[in-house]
Amino acid sequence: MIESILHQPVTRSTAAPLDPPVEYHQLREDKPVHRVCFPNGLEGWLVTRFEEGSTVFGDPRFTARRQRHDTLPGETGHDTPFDPVFVMMDEPDHSLYRRLLSGRFTPKSVQNRLQPYIDQIVDQHLDAIAAGPETFDFVQAISLPIPCLVICELLGVPYADRDEFHHATEALMDMGNTRAERDRGAHWLIDYITDLIAEKKRSNTTGDLLAELIAAQRADASFVTDSQLIGMGVLLLFAGHDTTAAMLGLSAYTLLTHPEQRRHLIDHTDEPLKVGTMVEELMRYLTIVQFGLGRVALQDVELGDARIGKGDLVVVAMNAANRDPRVFTDPDIPDFERKMTRHLAFGYGVHQCLGQNVARAELKTVLPKLFQRFPELRLAVPADEVPMDVTGTNYGVKKLLVTR
Repeated sequence: MIESILHQPVTRSTAAPLDPPVEYHQLREDKPVHRVCFPNGLEGWLVTRFEEGSTVFGDPRFTARRQRHDTLPGETGHDTPFDPVFVMMDEPDHSLYRRLLSGRFTPKSVQNRLQPYIDQIVDQHLDAIAAGPETFDFVQAISLPIPCLVICELLGVPYADRDEFHHATEALMDMGNTRAERDRGAHWLIDYITDLIAEKKRSNTTGDLLAELIAAQRADASFVTDSQLIGMGVLLLFAGHDTTAAMLGLSAYTLLTHPEQRRHLIDHTDEPLKVGTMVEELMRYLTIVQFGLGRVALQDVELGDARIGKGDLVVVAMNAANRDPRVFTDPDIPDFERKMTRHLAFGYGVHQCLGQNVARAELKTVLPKLFQRFPELRLAVPADEVPMDVTGTNYGVKKLLVTR
């Protein structure tokens, strides 16, 4: 048995910071379903190939109810302070609760309800960049405020509270933090959403997603309990902005360090289908969920050349699976003309990321507009001096100084 590398510090080459740890490549070729001891003490299996990873996510013999594998040493069996609702549910309960939210996240709903707003705020932020200093932090100027604004618009959260809820999110999702530090972030978000929901109930707010969930609770309080309502609000708030913020920053870094791909984007900014293909490739290539996602076997399962026992924890290293050469030709190269059926950046199966269409809309808006407006945008520091987030649940850049 080997020790897993799923916890910080993640071993990444400074010469190739966008690539998964080299150990993942070795495991994918030699032992794609490998027995490991995770750093927090849990034992289980690490899956590094695409086919086997898809099986874990799509096979009902694996349950979404699992322990955390990505915490600090000794932190096993720790439950989240808030109710994760459908994220930890299996069918049919999972779909019943997910259906409460899914109408707001369909491609049609995103296009009709959110896209005009996304266009507006992106243009406003690019105008602010043009009027400001030549050198600026892309994270603070674009990749953080845009997702925060979008999730605030969707949920009905005051944007003035963005710094506080993002700070709490960072504390919660930094796996380098102690349990107490992460719990403080979680409890801040719980208290914040609890108060916001109470205010919306008093004022009979309508039109936003939290208001719709409140209406669902009023219709059937036994189905949507207070803890579930709060849990959904917390989950949507932190997951709805942190993931896209990480992806935007890392995508910009990728384009600024890959001249050929950047040129391809600039040449096709007015072609939505080509931009869409580029965004899918960036999501495959980058796969920001850096510690993988876990499932538990409900029965003995043959997976690859391994026999998974009932009750075993199985973690899919999605960033390794998305670089599987059995599925993707030259997987370590971002190919913006790649013909791709699917990838695992959003997971797979019934638990595939609910907010994926919102994330796509933001990426497909920000990236072409950014480089169309500032075609000479360049890094203001050497590429190897850009600080990377190696302890957050999502891999990304902490700061991205650029010059327009």
